[in-house]
Amino acid sequence: MEYVKATEKDIDQISMIVQDTIRDVYPKYYPKEVVDFFCELHCKKNISKDIKNGLVGMLRNDNMIVGTGCYKDNHITRVYVKPEFQGKGYGSFIMQCLENQISLQYDTVYLDASLPASHLYEKRGYRTIKHERLNVEKGRILVYEVMMKLLRNISMVNM
Repeated sequence: MEYVKATEKDIDQISMIVQDTIRDVYPKYYPKEVVDFFCELHCKKNISKDIKNGLVGMLRNDNMIVGTGCYKDNHITRVYVKPEFQGKGYGSFIMQCLENQISLQYDTVYLDASLPASHLYEKRGYRTIKHERLNVEKGRILVYEVMMKLLRNISMVNM
């Protein structure tokens, strides 16, 4: 298993993983309008922009891309694992890689948790700091959690 930085030549495979996962998993949790919102948010154009900015990684196993992750500053913005590889620890591995990268510059990490992923984040020590609602098309509402995790022990010194 190897987590490496994505390049433009990987865009089609990464986009397919993200879109296929959203279309396969999210309808179990969200109405069609919310699923469409996620597909648009994580469209090929946005993934390509993140790859160009050096923010996207991909998890390879046996020369196959099985998952992807993305972060900006101390905010994890995208973690997806092919549906047939879920439940095997790949998502946790990607999260650990992202947290390791973020911890080089930050003491905390944030993410916006979709319903299907919030349990994974809780197991990793994330705590909900805010409940959010976003109106999407046709009056549908996306409900999600803003979660945070402390990456390092911060000692407070009285001055």
